[in-house]
Amino acid sequence: MARVSPLAPPQLRAACPDGALDFETTDELEDLIGVIGQDRALEAFDVGLGIRREGYNIVIVGSQGVGKHTVARAALTARAAKEPCPPDLCYVFNFAEPHRPLAVTLPAGKGGRFRSEMEKVVEDLRMILQVVFTSDRYSQRVRRIVEAMEKVQEQSLDAIKKVAADNGLAVEDSEDGFAYGPEQDGAIMPPEDFDKLEEAQREKYDSAMADVEDRLQALTAAVPRWRKETRDRLKSLEQEVTREEVGRLLGPLKDRWKDVEPVAAWLDALSVDIVKEVHLFRDHEESEEGPPGPPMLNHGAASLKRYAVNLLVDSGRCEGAPVVYEDNPVLTNLVGRIEHVSEYGALVTDHTLIKPGALHHASGGYLILDAHRVLGEPFAWTALKRALRARLLRMDAPSHEATLQTTVSLAPEPVPIDVKVVLLGSTDLYYQLCAADSEFERHFKILAAFEEKIPWSADHTRLLARLIGTKARKEGLKPFTRAAVAEMVGVSSREVEDAEYLSANLSRLFNLMDEADYWAERRGAAVVDKGDVTAAIQAFERRSSQPRDELHRQIERGTFMVATEGQAVGQINGLAVIDLGSYEFGRPTRITATARMGTGEVVDIERESELSGSIHSKGVLILHAFLGSRYATDVPLSLSASLVFEQSYGFVEGDSASLAELCALLSATAALPIRQSLAVTGSINQHGHVQAIGGVNAKIEGFFDLCRSRGLTGDQGVIIPAANAKNLMLRADVIEAAASGVFHVYAVDTVEPALELLMGLPAGLRGEDGHYPVDTVNGRVETALREFYKRRRVLAAELRGEGEDA
Repeated sequence: MARVSPLAPPQLRAACPDGALDFETTDELEDLIGVIGQDRALEAFDVGLGIRREGYNIVIVGSQGVGKHTVARAALTARAAKEPCPPDLCYVFNFAEPHRPLAVTLPAGKGGRFRSEMEKVVEDLRMILQVVFTSDRYSQRVRRIVEAMEKVQEQSLDAIKKVAADNGLAVEDSEDGFAYGPEQDGAIMPPEDFDKLEEAQREKYDSAMADVEDRLQALTAAVPRWRKETRDRLKSLEQEVTREEVGRLLGPLKDRWKDVEPVAAWLDALSVDIVKEVHLFRDHEESEEGPPGPPMLNHGAASLKRYAVNLLVDSGRCEGAPVVYEDNPVLTNLVGRIEHVSEYGALVTDHTLIKPGALHHASGGYLILDAHRVLGEPFAWTALKRALRARLLRMDAPSHEATLQTTVSLAPEPVPIDVKVVLLGSTDLYYQLCAADSEFERHFKILAAFEEKIPWSADHTRLLARLIGTKARKEGLKPFTRAAVAEMVGVSSREVEDAEYLSANLSRLFNLMDEADYWAERRGAAVVDKGDVTAAIQAFERRSSQPRDELHRQIERGTFMVATEGQAVGQINGLAVIDLGSYEFGRPTRITATARMGTGEVVDIERESELSGSIHSKGVLILHAFLGSRYATDVPLSLSASLVFEQSYGFVEGDSASLAELCALLSATAALPIRQSLAVTGSINQHGHVQAIGGVNAKIEGFFDLCRSRGLTGDQGVIIPAANAKNLMLRADVIEAAASGVFHVYAVDTVEPALELLMGLPAGLRGEDGHYPVDTVNGRVETALREFYKRRRVLAAELRGEGEDA
């Protein structure tokens, strides 16, 4: 087999396409608004916006930082500016059913005017009625009615007194009622004198007094009726006067709103109610003049709220359809709420305490929501789906709001809504909703999926440079030089670990711009150059790398055992990635293997101790299958082996160490030493092909950092899958070491080149006799396994013989 050569320095990091950066600084570039390379998502988004039918709401998916919110907000704002303003929305008192306030929609901008006019009418009416009810004319009319009743009462009493006098009786008024009896010296005869009268005379008086008593009882019974008639006449007078003033004040208002049917109908009902409930205005006057009373007893000022207009949505200043982003989509922020005030232990409310939600404000336009936030709020997701399904917005209090207090609540009239919802979330969450919620795809029929990475072409490189320039000008940063932009483009490619692509996540790139501008400012430069970008990257590494440095210290002190020189049988350097949020680094780790005669069992110690996941276990099983298919085609696999990650006390997952594990196992089987100056990463399949893994840059740099701290010998390096060569975007110091020949990166596509590099022998090809040459790695492994088999047969025969002798 041909000797494996290390990758050349140009293969370790891709450069910007020729001609893509033909400028000196970003000040020379035009502004770019939007995102790069998201044509598929933008096309889907445009389709969703264009279909104004039920269910064609939009879900935009992608990772954090790819520009979902920015794109949605910009596109919706531009589209909404060309669309009409939605109507105003008001709630008014329902005179027929007070607990069900009426929803009234008005042309945009008319709601504020209607509210102001109603406030003025109520205030004018209150003042005018106060003047009317305290005027001399009204007082005279009241007095005439009262005097008429009093006159009837006096005349009736005088008639009774005359009848009594004609019969020799006297009638006197007292606080306790009427007193009557025989008259004596202008007063009622004392009882003792009455008893001295003759019997005939007493009988005459008794008969007369019975008649007077009947007449007084009839008078007493008639008084409440006369008073009620008087009250009715006074009420009729009050309503007559009120009707005149209401007609005069509301007449012009009705004329102005006669073309708006809901308002015209409500004003008619209002006129009737004011006449009927005019006492509310008079109570208001009394509450202003008298001492303040308890809230529930002082009804005047509070009750006049029934004539107030609650303007929920005012579109008077809008310039097109609304675009609303609700970043805290709790139920009340989404569908609105009904507030309450406490009065004597009871929670009471009225239509003026109805408050709007995001769906009210977004009706006629667009509503942007974060999916994970809506789903995280109780009742919010259900309420949103109900509103979209019914195209009506209800304000029903959820059951969890019930308390031990007595609560007076409302059931406002549902409001028709026409809103297109744009839901932002991750791809995983989208598919989880599709699987878990049968209604989801009915309400959200358009998927706009943002790319996580975009092809690294000259066009995209120039667009990214324009975007960098746009942000710099917009946020007052210094211009970026061509070299600085090239460095940042490289950072973008490294983020996705692909030399052929750039990251679509711009948030990290923008953070790097801010930090690079700081370093340019610190050195007093007018532009941001490559050195400033490098300084920002190094500063980030410095403040984030404490865990990595502590690990290296432990390795240097011998606490964690990792060799970078010499040779050892059944021992190899594997590579893992430690992910700490926005920072990751490669960790070298020792993998060891043992092999002896056995029954074909390969023990994964990590799995047996429940410290590995299913993918890692699958990799070990594949390794086992490879052993049997390659080396034990005509005899049983007579091996008992074990594999372990030494000094690993956490959970192990993934199959990226399966190539290293296989090499360690073959080394232990054939007793061939492995170069400890090399580290290995890659997974294998059952046929020995090496497959791509993740985190290749961090893994290489992790082993490089350890080797550099101990001193580079020129013999050190890393073996990676050939499929990962396109993912290489290594640091400049690693590339310099490779160019100087003191560190190497090897790319292999099968296990054979890795074995040759690690063990210094040819891997060997199977000969015509079906066996491998004995002076090759495969030959040594095959020989060792056949020897295990022979020893197993001998041992089995000996055991059988001992059994027969026994």
